[in-house]
Amino acid sequence: MSETKENQVEGADRGRRRVMIGVVTSDKASKTRRVEIPRQVRHERYGKIIRRRTVCVAHDENNESRAGDMVEIMESRPLSRTKHWRLVRVVTKGVSDTPAKETQNG
Repeated sequence: MSETKENQVEGADRGRRRVMIGVVTSDKASKTRRVEIPRQVRHERYGKIIRRRTVCVAHDENNESRAGDMVEIMESRPLSRTKHWRLVRVVTKGVSDTPAKETQNG
């Protein structure tokens, strides 16, 4: 009886995973996205606010995000040597860096 209660407690712990919001900086690999999470910290000695970033590699199963998109990622089991996050949703679409195709009058 005590074994099932322990399993239920462990199962409840599974739902509490870290969720972060960041910007996709690379979408070159298939099903893999590089996400930067900006943050600001105070310098230890001088007290000046410094911009820092955390880089996470996330799994995007459907290739739905592109570079510049704001995405929500969730911590998961290790999927590869560097991938420990998975894409939950695209919060906002970014501006595409590819110019629109112009029609040529010929």
